[in-house]
Amino acid sequence: MAAREYGQYGGAARALELVGERWALLIVRDLLVGPRRYGELAAGLPRIPSNILATRLKELQAAGVIRRMPRSRVIIYELTPYGRELEPIVLALGAWGFKALGDPRDEQVITPDSMTMDLRTAFQPEVALALPSTSYAARVGEAELLIRVDGSVLDVERGRGPADLAFAVGPDIRRLITGELAADRAIETGVVDVLHGRADLLGRFATTFHVAA
Repeated sequence: MAAREYGQYGGAARALELVGERWALLIVRDLLVGPRRYGELAAGLPRIPSNILATRLKELQAAGVIRRMPRSRVIIYELTPYGRELEPIVLALGAWGFKALGDPRDEQVITPDSMTMDLRTAFQPEVALALPSTSYAARVGEAELLIRVDGSVLDVERGRGPADLAFAVGPDIRRLITGELAADRAIETGVVDVLHGRADLLGRFATTFHVAA
C-alpha cells in the first residue's frame, strides 16, 4: 500500500488509496448489482487482465470493501456493509460520466451489470411514484434485462420475462435517457425496435429513466 499512498491526511486521499486504482470502482459497480464469482467478474470486465483482477480483489478485501464467501462449493465475492456505502458515490459518478459519454467506439461493449447500474443512475423515483407500475423487457446490445418499476421501487434482473413493453436498442439508449431523442422519434428512426407490447410506453420509460445531458 505504501507505493500508492498520496502522503496526504484527508478523507478524499484515503478513499482514493482504497478504491482509486484502475478497475477497482468497476469491480465495486458490478458487485453492487449482486455477489459474483471470479469468472463472472472477469466476464463482466472483458478487458481486465486476470492478474489485475486478482490483485484488485485482494486489495479491496484487505481494505474491508469486499469479502470472499463460500456458496455451494464455490467462492463468491460480495460487498461488505462498508463497501455498499459506495453505492451513492458510484451512482453520482455515473450521472456525471453520462455528460461526457459521446458516441461509443467499436470495441466498447454494454454488459448486463453496467446497464443495470446505468438504469439505477438514471432512475427517477419521484417521477415513477406518480406512474402506474410498468415492466420492460430490454435488449440493450447483448444485454437482456427485465426491468420492473413499481412506484418508487426499481427492480432489474437479467433475462427475459413478461413485460408491458419489450424493445431492443443499442448504445443510442443514451440519447433516449438524456432526452436528446424523443421516444416517438427513437421508434420512427429505428434507434429503438419495439418487439412487442405498447409502443407508447417507451415515453414512460424515457420519463422514468432520465439523466440531464
